[in-house]
Amino acid sequence: MDRQDVELLKGVSRSFYVSLKCLPEAMRQAASVAYLLARLSDTIADGHGASWARKLALLNLIEASLLTEKCRDDDAFAGLCGITQLPAEQFLLARAMHCFALFHRLPPPEQGMVREVLQIIISGQLLDLQRFESVRSSAPVALVDAAALDDYCWRVAGCVGEFWTRLGFHCFGEKFSSEKIDRLTSLGRNYGSGLQLVNILRDLPRDLAVGRCYLPVANPADASAMMMAHREWTQLAKQRVQDGIVYASTLSSRRLRVASGLPAAIAMKTLELLEKADWDDLVAGVKVPRSFVYRSVARGFFLGSHLG
Repeated sequence: MDRQDVELLKGVSRSFYVSLKCLPEAMRQAASVAYLLARLSDTIADGHGASWARKLALLNLIEASLLTEKCRDDDAFAGLCGITQLPAEQFLLARAMHCFALFHRLPPPEQGMVREVLQIIISGQLLDLQRFESVRSSAPVALVDAAALDDYCWRVAGCVGEFWTRLGFHCFGEKFSSEKIDRLTSLGRNYGSGLQLVNILRDLPRDLAVGRCYLPVANPADASAMMMAHREWTQLAKQRVQDGIVYASTLSSRRLRVASGLPAAIAMKTLELLEKADWDDLVAGVKVPRSFVYRSVARGFFLGSHLG
């Protein structure tokens, strides 16, 4: 990856860039390309300056572009910068074709793993578009039950934990972890789903403001019921992120432990803040300071702690 690619990664990720930077070189390229493509599809899915039909078409085009280079359509991605106000995301959209080129330079086995995880992620984003196609902020729509939330979390993040595991065993074989691949895949799936739950819990007011409620409650307008559900799902998120701590502890090198465990450290700190938060705190925004991220990395490398 060239200097612009590194700056692009840094710009679109507040903390995961640090994990990718810590990751051993053998895994870094495929993991970074997968992250850029996932952020590209996420930016399109969440963009406020594009119609529902255009988002649907572009997500399908991204998926097609991972199957063969001939499916790419440079014109389709032209002029997309207006769908987001964030300069880093605008830069990502402007370099969409370059992201596809990076993907097609990966070795075939890694292309296959990246393609598979992106297809699952995009399936979750397409489901989101269909589910919330005509929502209004005045009448938010909630997911129907816990199974729907679990399914969503797996599609957009739990599958990433599975991908990370497959990529690690591909690159390092049995030296990747002291655990067998099936057990580690299960931990990784829970870990990724837990990280997505943390995002949902943190972003609850912002999602409600655009008519989306990922927590399965009967009435999203019932603040008391909403906060009760928030507390219940916070406890489940803690259990799943704990699986991420276990996951990282099994890995064979300090770089792997730091790269894989850093999101868990940040998530646990976020959950600690969320447990103390009231509705006004959630509206104001709960955010872990960047200094905490760097301290966690330093502890991981220099104090022998894999979690920060």
